[in-house]
Amino acid sequence: MPPHRSKSEKNDGMAKHLRRDPYEVLGVLRNSTDQEIKSAYRKMALKYQAAMTNEICDLGHTMYGMDYFSDSCFRYHPDKNGNDPVAADMFKEVTFSYNILSDPDKRRQYDTAGFEAVETDNQELELDLSSLGAVNTMFAALFSKLGVPIKTTVSATVLEEALNGAVIIRPLQLGQPISRKVEKQCAHFYSVTITEDEARDGFVCRVQSSDKSKFKLLYFELEENGGLSLALQEDSAKTGKVTSAGMYFLGFPVYCLDQTTNSVAAAKDPDAAFFKKLDGFQPCEITELKPGKHVFAVYGDNFFKSVSYTIEAICAAPFIEEKENLRAVEAEILSKRAELSKFETEYREVLAQFTEMTGRYTKEMQEIDELLKQRNEIHASYTTIPLIKRSSSRKKSKAASKEAKEDGEVKHGNLLSRKIPVDLDEQ
Repeated sequence: MPPHRSKSEKNDGMAKHLRRDPYEVLGVLRNSTDQEIKSAYRKMALKYQAAMTNEICDLGHTMYGMDYFSDSCFRYHPDKNGNDPVAADMFKEVTFSYNILSDPDKRRQYDTAGFEAVETDNQELELDLSSLGAVNTMFAALFSKLGVPIKTTVSATVLEEALNGAVIIRPLQLGQPISRKVEKQCAHFYSVTITEDEARDGFVCRVQSSDKSKFKLLYFELEENGGLSLALQEDSAKTGKVTSAGMYFLGFPVYCLDQTTNSVAAAKDPDAAFFKKLDGFQPCEITELKPGKHVFAVYGDNFFKSVSYTIEAICAAPFIEEKENLRAVEAEILSKRAELSKFETEYREVLAQFTEMTGRYTKEMQEIDELLKQRNEIHASYTTIPLIKRSSSRKKSKAASKEAKEDGEVKHGNLLSRKIPVDLDEQ
């Protein structure tokens, strides 16, 4: 039996074929300027504010005053409209279109060869928040809270400054944590120097934020000209009461989990949230560091506020048992990922059969209930209805007897009152 395709999977397949031209989505001409494209994106984002929660009204009033949004906050109040998933999909389409047209290279590639030139296997939203401006950043933040997966990128300004060697780098000693606060869409750079023994034993860099802020842990490679090029990045994730991120260079393949992978499909299909859970479990590109100087950075990834964090660099020599446990657990996870692929096929087949059986179950139950109802009505016809008939018959019988009695009395009276002639000659 072929694997069962969920409704969301079919819709996603259709959506690819029905994807609209980015120029059409934003309502701009092909020769529009960058500023016209930005303005169009902002207007489209405003158009879909109907799907937002009360926060858009509160935040809009705080940041820009209620006049900025006119009376639309009340006209599109969630009590009247609710959280509209269609609007969330539209915002995703608008932002995807903006990502193409706002990037000169992607725009040129699209104009030349269409979507195939710019499309990736995983169509997630990737935004450089530093280039959006306050208004569009606010919309991105609110739609993110509605569940629209929005993946952010490191600011182009930060990457350019690093590449040009125009950043301040602070030393970070092994085993000596540093706690600081970094502004949104900015980065703090740190250098760690490790010996040959420390490189062989393994090295770990970890960052955590007690206020559950979003951040990125970055690793840069040193260029010959003294600049820094981004080599690795790890997004923070909630772990208990904090958010944290870490990079592990232990001399063997270590894996990272990209939790945004397939998040759109997972949001539409609850089953996909389970079966696609390990799709983002991929090996890190760098497994070990060479002796010498290495540069890391903490990038503030909040939409509006700064990030309080603590960064720490550790030699893995004392953690021999932990290294072996990590290797064993990740091997089991890889095994589970392979099993999930097979299990999903089996599950979809059984689910299709189960759906068919539950449909039949409901139909059979309804038919049985209807037959039993008819049976009860027939039973009732032998008790309730005849009683009514007998009662009516008795009433008719009594009425007939009364009439007969009355008729008898009348006849008897008539006989008494009649005069009977007597023949005197009769003996």
